[in-house]
Amino acid sequence: MKNLKIAFGSDHVGYELKPVIMEYVKSLGYEIYDFGTYSNKRTDYPLYGKKVGEEVAAGNYDLGIVICGTGVGISIAANKVPGIRAACVSDPYSAELSRRHNNSNILAFGSRVVGSELAKMIVKSWLAAEFEGGRHQRRIDELAAEDAHDSKKFDKIKNNITEI
Repeated sequence: MKNLKIAFGSDHVGYELKPVIMEYVKSLGYEIYDFGTYSNKRTDYPLYGKKVGEEVAAGNYDLGIVICGTGVGISIAANKVPGIRAACVSDPYSAELSRRHNNSNILAFGSRVVGSELAKMIVKSWLAAEFEGGRHQRRIDELAAEDAHDSKKFDKIKNNITEI
């Protein structure tokens, strides 16, 4: 198995949970890197969602994990980066399906929503899941066409639907 590289980011609200999750992920055998924030001083989640998104989209990291108060804001920021499919989840099942069906490449959750043990369960489910492809691949291709602002490609994919 390839040693996956995982980028981490959080705002000040996710700052305390982030090192707990980073150590957990490291204990599972993954390579990790922290893109900040590095203190609990008030900061803005878009900075860290964007940075992790850019690093994953560029191929410098295989996956990303981002944390803010709810996970929503930082996932929105990450999703602004073309090629990113950040999933904001608060349970292991949604995390698993976000990988199996949506091929999510960034996991987001909120430190005000989930505690450290539930966060570990979410991360474990997400990392263990693999993209199923098949009918889900067409949907990923549609998202990629949207990212590229290629309406012709999107329509071609959409019009070739053979399975729902």
